[in-house]
Amino acid sequence: MKLELGVNIDHIATLRQARGGAGPSPLEAAQACVNLGAEYIVIHLRRDRRHIQENDLRLLTKHLRKHVHLEMAATQEMSDLAVKYKPGSVCIVPEYPGELTTSGGLKMDDKHLPLIQKVVKRLKAEGIKVSLFVDPKANDIRAAKRIGADIVELCTKDYSEAKTEKQRQAILEELSVSSILGRELGLEVHSGHGLDYDNVEDVANLSGMQCLNIGFSIISRAVFVGLPQAVLEMRQKIS
Repeated sequence: MKLELGVNIDHIATLRQARGGAGPSPLEAAQACVNLGAEYIVIHLRRDRRHIQENDLRLLTKHLRKHVHLEMAATQEMSDLAVKYKPGSVCIVPEYPGELTTSGGLKMDDKHLPLIQKVVKRLKAEGIKVSLFVDPKANDIRAAKRIGADIVELCTKDYSEAKTEKQRQAILEELSVSSILGRELGLEVHSGHGLDYDNVEDVANLSGMQCLNIGFSIISRAVFVGLPQAVLEMRQKIS
């Protein structure tokens, strides 16, 4: 089965916001990625609106709805926006004030699960596929299944930041076991966070893995070779 690719275009919007103008256009970037075979266009609409804006979500869902994979916190505001624009899929992620980027998987404990489950139920009632961004832990994956998620996205932050090969291999084993468990439970299995051209291949080769969501490294590479070439090079890496 072909491994799918989600391209996160948040940092196209970051560049636009730096000058407050109209470009570069996230929609134009998304169309280029889809034309090159990206199955998902990943955007994170943050509460502080540091990059992606509501109008980006509006335009992207208008033109590329089935490809739009919206990352969002489990809040009333974000749930309302997801229901309003109906992206093809939503990934619920943790979000904390002041963080540079997502710092890990959702807290899948008794304190946090009721709110997450409430959001999952609402989105699914609107026909939106729901993913949960979780750490590669068996209990978290089982909890995701229990509350109705369609997809689990395994957080690869620890893998991408491992300091030694021994650490990297240990975390890769956790990802492998989690991927197999997710598939056995009937979930789609995605992975993402910190994946780049140097570390992606081992994750791409894991049994059960169906999609990799990658952003920063592709956009960084695009500065030197252009976005189409950067996407094609990543496609080659994961295939």
